[in-house]
Amino acid sequence: MKILVCISHVPDTTSKINFTEGDTKFDTNGVQFVINPNDEFGLTRAMWFKEKQGANVTVVNVGGAETEPTLRKALAIGADAAIRVNAIAEDGFSVAKQLAKVVEDGSYDLVIAGRESIDYNGGMVPGMLAGLTGANFVNNCIALEIDGTSATATREIDGGKETVSTSLPLVIGGQKGLVEESELRIPNMRGIMMARKKPLSVVEPVAADAATNSLSFEKPAPKGTVKLVAADNLDELIDLLHKEAKVI
Repeated sequence: MKILVCISHVPDTTSKINFTEGDTKFDTNGVQFVINPNDEFGLTRAMWFKEKQGANVTVVNVGGAETEPTLRKALAIGADAAIRVNAIAEDGFSVAKQLAKVVEDGSYDLVIAGRESIDYNGGMVPGMLAGLTGANFVNNCIALEIDGTSATATREIDGGKETVSTSLPLVIGGQKGLVEESELRIPNMRGIMMARKKPLSVVEPVAADAATNSLSFEKPAPKGTVKLVAADNLDELIDLLHKEAKVI
């Protein structure tokens, strides 16, 4: 079985976010980038298929040369090869078009993508990729088993979970639950050394017009000031909750 894991290069959630050029561009200065958490769950599940079923795992990213350390980390975790599509990932549709070409060229049986990336939170790419390649699709996937060309997947739905059966080729939009957090892997020294020898191919993008464009960004409003009330002054506390907070 050939597995392709889509890897997004995203800011660490602890990074301080700023914008430049009149709040139209994301400022990457001083920002630490990591593997998108939803993609990391998918990569870990792919490693399980590799170890238990002998699957071959390739990771792919759409981005510039600055994303290669993130791909190298995925290789250190255990992926067999990496592909970087040399294009800027700014639009979900154009990213899906680039990934679709990689899928078609590689004839992959299973494509594991995160349900969304934590930077733009578009949530568009997995579904568009399935549509462009004609593969079956399961989104919000929290469990996946493969038996030959058959797949059983569990996905989150409103108010519960749903288990479905389908066949390969398959695209999933994975998330937390696909593996346990305790199963996520930290590259060890041996993996880091081996990653240097694994192939990382750079391919040029296909023509794809962007379907969306970010006009501007705005930070959330700062939190209001905190008022401290003495523990024994319940009358003042009730008055503030009633007249200012208006919660009672």
